[in-house]
Amino acid sequence: MTRPSALLLAEAQGAVSGMPNLLARLSEPDRARVLALGRPRTLERGEAVSGREITLAYWYPGNFVGGPEVFGGGTHVWSGIAARRSTVLALAGGELKRLIAQMPELGIGIIEGLVFKGKCYSALAQMLGTRSVTERLSLLLRSLCDLYGIEEEDGIFIGAAFTHEDLAHMVGATRQWVTMTLKRFQQQGVLRFKRGQLTILRPDLLEQAGGAGDDTR
Repeated sequence: MTRPSALLLAEAQGAVSGMPNLLARLSEPDRARVLALGRPRTLERGEAVSGREITLAYWYPGNFVGGPEVFGGGTHVWSGIAARRSTVLALAGGELKRLIAQMPELGIGIIEGLVFKGKCYSALAQMLGTRSVTERLSLLLRSLCDLYGIEEEDGIFIGAAFTHEDLAHMVGATRQWVTMTLKRFQQQGVLRFKRGQLTILRPDLLEQAGGAGDDTR
């Protein structure tokens, strides 16, 4: 299966086009120069790049993390948490600004990253404002089926591990609410959640459930 560019909450995964690799436009010498000026950091699972309140998306290699103060001078309100052991490249705002003056393609990459994140936030705001939390969880589970689903005899196995807390951060709910709702879905025969492994047994019922549950959090 082709790896997605990002996992985010939207009406459909295709609603927000994929974020390009930030360094993809650069020549090999320019890429080497950017990497040489950056400071590599290794983050363990759960370690913060900075604080967080709600999960916007899960990013993958090549994606731009942080902002919107890409040149410094303010607070980075777009934060990040390592979902697994990861290596990131930190560039100081002043250094990045000087590099962009010399490498227009790097500037285009930054702009594309900001445009993509703007679309992500717009999609998230629309979901939070127009969909109940039950609908958002149902949509997220269906998106996980599309992105990570593995067809099995009794249903669609989600081939990626997400805790109840992970799901709660994606839909803007509490972990307790997600646990309660997944338990209800399991009692209804919609899915099976065991030892962190999620299998969607009835995708058709999951879609119906998205419009039926209450919005208690």
